[in-house]
Amino acid sequence: MALARGKKKERKGSPAWMTTYGDMTTLLLTFFILLFTTAEIEGRELQLILSAFRGSLGMHTGGLTLAQGVLADLGQQVETLPSKEKGERLAKAVEKAVSIFKPEVKTRKVKITEDERGIVISLVADAFFESGSAEMTPEGTEIVDKMGRFLSSAEFERNIIRVEGHTDNRPIPAEGDIFAAYPTNWELSSARAVKVARVFNETYGIAGSRLQAVGYGEFQPVESNDIEEGRAYNRRIEIVIMRKKEYSL
Repeated sequence: MALARGKKKERKGSPAWMTTYGDMTTLLLTFFILLFTTAEIEGRELQLILSAFRGSLGMHTGGLTLAQGVLADLGQQVETLPSKEKGERLAKAVEKAVSIFKPEVKTRKVKITEDERGIVISLVADAFFESGSAEMTPEGTEIVDKMGRFLSSAEFERNIIRVEGHTDNRPIPAEGDIFAAYPTNWELSSARAVKVARVFNETYGIAGSRLQAVGYGEFQPVESNDIEEGRAYNRRIEIVIMRKKEYSL
């Protein structure tokens, strides 16, 4: 039957503006979910999760193993990424360390970071050791004692504590008593690391089986050795609270 003259044909379905409105609403929902998700995940954990997808999208090859690097060398996979509970405990430990060493952090004598190994507490050696020596200054003794009390708490009773010694790239002068005791930066950095580890063991009862002392000399700088400020930061002791999942007793 023919439509009456002047009567418009009715369109089926929703109006055109509803499609645009629905797209906008979906995009806003996705945006706020993304904000909420990233706010709940620590920056490092987010990087770990994203690294599992590198090379696994598009036409590139990929798999469960993380991108090449320290974590991949340890054989970690997506399934072994730290749980949210473990991440929260680690974050709380970092906050506690920052609170305890707040004055030293403010004066840049202590630096607290987190990497794939665990919590890293860096001590600027110039403030805590006599020049060219493994003997600690009074300030160094005070800070290492504070560190020992912090590490001997029950929350770290199953963590490996790794003490790493580092120097700048200037060689030990061939003349004088320093060269006789420490002919290279390896000996000096190792002696400083052992000195700190012994305080943790002998004074604060941290088991020797949980302590490691390593000397890297000048071979792992964090700043340029071309300027004095950079060399000062390279002369350091790093105390690493290793993650439990990497080393178990």
